[in-house]
Amino acid sequence: MKRFLLFLIAFSAATGALAQTSTPVAPTMVETVSVTGTGKTLMTPDRFQFQVGVQTVANTVDDAVAENNRRVAAVIAALKKAGATDKDIQTSGFNIFPQQDYQEGRLPRILGYQVSNNITVRSEKIDQAGKLLGIAIGAGVNTSSGLQFQVSDPRRGRETGLKAAFDDARAKATLLAQAAGRTLGRAIVISEGVQHPQQPQPMMRQMAMEARVGNADVPVEAGTEELSFTVSVTFELR
Repeated sequence: MKRFLLFLIAFSAATGALAQTSTPVAPTMVETVSVTGTGKTLMTPDRFQFQVGVQTVANTVDDAVAENNRRVAAVIAALKKAGATDKDIQTSGFNIFPQQDYQEGRLPRILGYQVSNNITVRSEKIDQAGKLLGIAIGAGVNTSSGLQFQVSDPRRGRETGLKAAFDDARAKATLLAQAAGRTLGRAIVISEGVQHPQQPQPMMRQMAMEARVGNADVPVEAGTEELSFTVSVTFELR
């Protein structure tokens, strides 16, 4: 009997100790501040593209197409002679439009046909942009939709841009912490935002039908392209 009582006492003591150790402890609340930082980096473009075209008008479709083909072939030949390769030149549009005379109360009367053939020129030889554009104009193009300089691989500026964005976030968080009479602790959560590359700014070169510059280079400047990065950071407050 005595042994049984001792067993009950030991069992009760063990159960009480287990109950004490399993009692959940309320977690300590961590006070934080969350901010978003922005970093920008400037990069030098390493490729360009421009679109040029030839428009011709004739009384018949056959005549308009034949004249257009002749002039476009001359443009392509001139570009290749200047160093452009087959992969640098791409046909980007071919259209035929009837030229119509509209008079009230009558059906439209076709006066002739306009044929338009556009080509896109791309190259990584930045220093050849003005030369090739000038040669295309001199060879017979009479329309252009512009010249664009681009960065082929924006990831080249990623490391610098993200570091700048994090530094910007830390500076903002430090200012907020000081305003609240606190100090900034470690970064708890870091997430990268959406990258915002600025669209390449086209340098427009709209030309009239009769414009000609011979084989003179068109003066152009590649400039720089700005890439923007963002990071969202949650810092601990102390």
